[in-house]
Amino acid sequence: MIQIKEYSGHIRNWKQLCQELSIETDLSREEREARILVKAYEKWGSDMADHMHGMFAFALWNEEENKLFCLRDQFGAKPFYYYVTESGEVLCSGSIRKIIENSSFKKELNEEILQIYLSLTYVAGENTFFKGLKKLMPGCHLTWQNGKISIVRYWKPEFKPDNSKTLDMWADEIHETVKLMMDEIKTDDETAHSFLSGGVDSSYVLAMSDVQMTNSCGYEEERFDESRLARETADLLGRGHSTCIINPKDYFDIVPYVMYNMEQPLGDASAIAFALGCIATAKSTKLCYSGEGADEFFGGYNMYRNAERYGENLKTFYVGNTNIMKEDEKKKILKNYNEDILPINLVKHIYEETEGLDPLTKMSAVDIQVWLDGDIYLNVDKMSTAAGLEIRMPLTDRRIFDIASRLPSEYKVNEEQNKVAFRTAASKVLPESIAFRKKLGFIVPIRIWLADSNYNGDVVRLFNSDIAEKFFNMDEIHAIFDEYINGNSDNWRKVWTIYTFLVWYEEYFVKR
Repeated sequence: MIQIKEYSGHIRNWKQLCQELSIETDLSREEREARILVKAYEKWGSDMADHMHGMFAFALWNEEENKLFCLRDQFGAKPFYYYVTESGEVLCSGSIRKIIENSSFKKELNEEILQIYLSLTYVAGENTFFKGLKKLMPGCHLTWQNGKISIVRYWKPEFKPDNSKTLDMWADEIHETVKLMMDEIKTDDETAHSFLSGGVDSSYVLAMSDVQMTNSCGYEEERFDESRLARETADLLGRGHSTCIINPKDYFDIVPYVMYNMEQPLGDASAIAFALGCIATAKSTKLCYSGEGADEFFGGYNMYRNAERYGENLKTFYVGNTNIMKEDEKKKILKNYNEDILPINLVKHIYEETEGLDPLTKMSAVDIQVWLDGDIYLNVDKMSTAAGLEIRMPLTDRRIFDIASRLPSEYKVNEEQNKVAFRTAASKVLPESIAFRKKLGFIVPIRIWLADSNYNGDVVRLFNSDIAEKFFNMDEIHAIFDEYINGNSDNWRKVWTIYTFLVWYEEYFVKR
C-alpha cells in the first residue's frame, strides 16, 4: 500500500494522467491528485515525474517495502526539506517549521551558510541555516530504505540550440505552447486573479487568460511605481485592476512576519512588497497567476547582454543574479570566516555541464538552477502560503523550457533587446509598446526608505544588538551602515542583507 505522507503542488496534465492511469475525472482536486501520485508511482516508480507537468513536491511511503520516496519538481517551484534524526528516522516536509517542531529535531545554526548568504542574499545549494537540515534539490528524488538515503538527480536543464528556424517560427512555437499552458492552468469551475506588473511576462499571461481581475503593488514614489503601467495594460485588455499601495511603515513592520514565514532569511527587498501584495490579493481571491520563469528561460535580464563580454571569465565569478559581497569584505565583517566556503563552489558542476556552450546559456543555466530555486520560487511559495493564496506560474513548465533550451541565444538577447523571441510571441496578443517595453524589474524604494530615521529604527537596533555582536565585527558593519546613511546608496543591499539575517535569527533562535 502506498501512503501520501506529504504533498504540495498542482498537477497540470491531470486529464491526460487520469486517462492513462484509469482514474475518474469527477473527483475533487485533492482526491484526484492523490490518486495520480499513488497510481503514477505504482506504474512508473521513480520515473513518474517524467510523465507529470506542473509544480510538486511530495513524500510517499511504500508500506510493503518499508521505503520512503520523496520527489521535487524539475525547477523547484515547490520547496522540500529532509532531516535524519540521531535514531536514523527521516523527517521530511515542504515546511522547515514542521520539521524543526518535531521533538527529534536538534536545532542548531549552520553558521557557514552565512558566508553564502552575504554574497547571494539567499540560501543556495542543499544545505540550510539549520545544521543537518537539507534541501532536496530541484529535479531530484530521494529514497530512504533500511536506514540508507539515496538521492538521484532525475532531470537537469540541457541546452541544444537549433539554428534551423526563423524568429517567427520560434515565436509561433512559444505562442502555441503558452496557449496549452493556459488551457491546463485551472479547471472551468475555478476563478483566478493575476498579478500584473508593467512587464511583458505578466501582461502576456493576462492576455492569454480569462482572468477578469488583476493585482499589483505600487508606491507613492512615482519613479518606483509600475502600477500605473499595469493599470494601463489591464484597461487595454478590458480587465479590472487593484493596486496595493505600499508605504514604508507597513513595509518595515512586516519584515519579521516575512522572515518567519520564509523560514530562512531572504535579502531580496521585493519579497517584502510581494508579501504585502499576497495579503491584499488573498482578501478577494484564493487563486492567482504570476509570470515567473520566462526571464531565466528566454534571456530576460539586462545583464545577459554582457554575456559575450564576460566569456570564459564567467566561471570565475558568476554565481547567479546577485553577488553583493566579495570574499575580502566578508573576511572583514565576519567573526568566523571559512576560506573553503565559497559561492562559486555551488555552481562549478553547472559550468562543467555547460562546457562548450555560449556564455548566455551558461548564465541562464546558473540562474535556472540556483537563483530561481533559492530566491524566486521560495518567495512565491512561502509568501502566498502564509497569506492563504495559491499561486500558479504558467510560464514555469518543462514544455516552455524545452523551447528555450533549443532557442539560439541570438533570439534571446541582442544589442537592443532581451527576450526577443518571447516578446515576439507576446506581440501576437499585446501591442508592441507592451510586448517590447524595457524591463523594469520589481523595484522597491528601499534605497530611500532605509536611510530614513522614521523607519529604520529596527535596523539600527539590530545592528547594535547582542545578536550582531555574535556574528559580526561591529565596527565593520557600522561602517557599511554609516557609509550608506552618508550617501553611498549602493550599500543599501549590504545593509538589508545583514538586517534580514538578524531579523530571521531573532525569530528562530531568540524568540522561539
